[in-house]
Amino acid sequence: PCNVLAMLQKLGRKTAFIGKVGRDGFGFQLEKALKEVSIATDNLCFDDVRTTLAVVQKKSDGDRDFFFYRNPGADIMLRPEEIQENLIKMTKIFHYGSLSLTNEPVRTATRKAVGIAEEAGVIISFDPNLRKPLWKTDALAREQIEYGVRHCQVLKISDDEISFLTEEADIEKGVKKILKKYQPALICATQGKNGSIAYSANHFLIFDSFFYQRGY
Repeated sequence: PCNVLAMLQKLGRKTAFIGKVGRDGFGFQLEKALKEVSIATDNLCFDDVRTTLAVVQKKSDGDRDFFFYRNPGADIMLRPEEIQENLIKMTKIFHYGSLSLTNEPVRTATRKAVGIAEEAGVIISFDPNLRKPLWKTDALAREQIEYGVRHCQVLKISDDEISFLTEEADIEKGVKKILKKYQPALICATQGKNGSIAYSANHFLIFDSFFYQRGY
């Protein structure tokens, strides 16, 4: 989500982050990073639990492997009562991913935030951002990702995540299943070096990999 906010800031939009870090060097470093790109930190909370760490290893084919230090991590300690309702009610788009659905209490906090956004008529954007090492079981991951897909109008999802959710190797078949079952208004399906495709119920647009790889 912070990557999305940083890109929106570069496009001249106002953004704010909701989440929790530890009262440690890494947590304060992350707070500083948010402020440096002008992402509002009014709802950035702190905890005595250490900040979660993620180590990313880039593979030869351009894909990535993720390793996490999070047992527990400060991000999963965000509580429902720490959500600032007015911050969500005054926004136009609420974006989140499944990493805040892996554990309690942040799962309940996330669902509370989604409920506030829905009641306020805010557009909801969801990115499954599946990281299997953070889930106890694949079944739990699929259940929570399905929640996210049911409660969004805009879905950003990768080819691997489409296969995981629909058990379809073919992206278009998987997307059709998602459109039929969950009915999001827009699906942005990413395919790594092959670019991405945006689907709606009636048509799709192809975004060339040249643009996707360069972050346009």
